[in-house]
Amino acid sequence: MATQPRPSPVLDSARGWVTVATAFVSMAVVFAVAYSFGAFFAPMAAEFGSGNGATSLVFGVTAACWFLLSSVTGRIADRIGPRPLLITGAAALTAGLLLTAAVERLWLGYLTYGLGVGVAVACGYVPLVAAVGGWFARRRAVALAVAVAGIGVGTLIGAPLAAALIAAHGWRQTHVVFGLAGGVLLLLCAVAVRRPPEPAQNAPALGTRALLRTPAFRSLYVATLLSSVALFATLVFLPPYAAAAGATPVAAAALVGIIGVSSVVGRIAIGAYAERAGHIRTFRASFAVLAGSFALWLAADLLAGSFPALVAFAVVLGVGYGGWIALAPAVLAELFGVRGLGGVVGLSYTSSGFGALLGAPLAGLLVDLTGGYGGIVVGAGVCALGAHLALRPLGRADLGAR
Repeated sequence: MATQPRPSPVLDSARGWVTVATAFVSMAVVFAVAYSFGAFFAPMAAEFGSGNGATSLVFGVTAACWFLLSSVTGRIADRIGPRPLLITGAAALTAGLLLTAAVERLWLGYLTYGLGVGVAVACGYVPLVAAVGGWFARRRAVALAVAVAGIGVGTLIGAPLAAALIAAHGWRQTHVVFGLAGGVLLLLCAVAVRRPPEPAQNAPALGTRALLRTPAFRSLYVATLLSSVALFATLVFLPPYAAAAGATPVAAAALVGIIGVSSVVGRIAIGAYAERAGHIRTFRASFAVLAGSFALWLAADLLAGSFPALVAFAVVLGVGYGGWIALAPAVLAELFGVRGLGGVVGLSYTSSGFGALLGAPLAGLLVDLTGGYGGIVVGAGVCALGAHLALRPLGRADLGAR
């Protein structure tokens, strides 16, 4: 049940920045776990004797779960705030990973890992984005950029840490460590988080049908869907691609970490730049960078998997990806307002759920059918270019959509 509106504290205040810090930690935790799956891929496939497509479906189910559930958790957060959702996410993360550590069949991992990690990310991501967006007006883009930089830090830390722990203790024990540590950190975030004040605007939040009828929302939805297919295929298969080209397991997993650290730079720098250049214009430019990065992976492929070229690809991809993730909530707030922002962001992110569900499994199927990774490189690049083109109609005229 929704609580009664409370007196509104001053926006852009110190209390808002506490929520930014909490959101940063929450996103770092859940994405450190989620985006470390590439390090678990090979040992899990080897133990279960499964193909690339079947193993990558674990991640596909997980990402689809968190993005599709985000439309639910976002609307719940609009009503009751993010704290109960963070507590739920902590329980789901710990239970899901402890159960995954004990499974004897891969299909059970679809349920334990997919639901456990998926629910945790759905509870620790969009509700916190909405909370940060509600605490700020003048500095919203910068605050959101700092908050979602936690995703990049989690990506940087998670995959190399998982690879090192797997080498020392095995993939099952690593899931236990991640589950217990992650659950504790999310509970601490639940203690610290603050619900944002009620927005001053009187216009009601747009419903799902009204949003889907606007050209601006449809353009954003298609672009996010296509870019997610490219991104999640990359996050799952870039480490095994690099390992097949001769990189060590830790070095291969570190490529995902490089994407993470460069995305942190991209989120903060591009978020600050967007305050001057305009959110929508900078958002489109981020997608252009994301699409252009795949030319570097293609070049690396032509150079027999050159590791320096793969590092360059990871850096450029991370910058474009960081700008996309940092600015998406600010663009949605600019187009549709902050009232009900959690529901709007959540609905938008369901497109990423479909992209994740398609991207990694289709990429794995391509590897199984062709025996190589060239199809992933080309296919992901085409999807990223399509995402950029889908945003071309998005402009200042769309501000009249509401």
